[in-house]
Amino acid sequence: MVKNYRIHVIGTVQGVWFRKYTKEAALGYNLFGLVKNEQDGNVYIEAEGDEKDLGSFIEWLYTGSPLSKVKEVKCEEGSLQHFSQFEISQ
Repeated sequence: MVKNYRIHVIGTVQGVWFRKYTKEAALGYNLFGLVKNEQDGNVYIEAEGDEKDLGSFIEWLYTGSPLSKVKEVKCEEGSLQHFSQFEISQ
């Protein structure tokens, strides 16, 4: 079943290539959506895809990029946006 998750990743996740690695991971899990920095220093992700792939992706987020230090990952189910790709957003 295809689902949409809105995800906030909290920790040291800006300036450590987190968005680049997140995009690569999302594509590896066949997900669509976006990743962007938030003004508070955290990262926002909106991801759509198969529920099992989303679960694996969310587990990956706790590791993130090699230099990141993830403290918390908050997820909530959202409405499908029908993304056609996964992009790094400003």
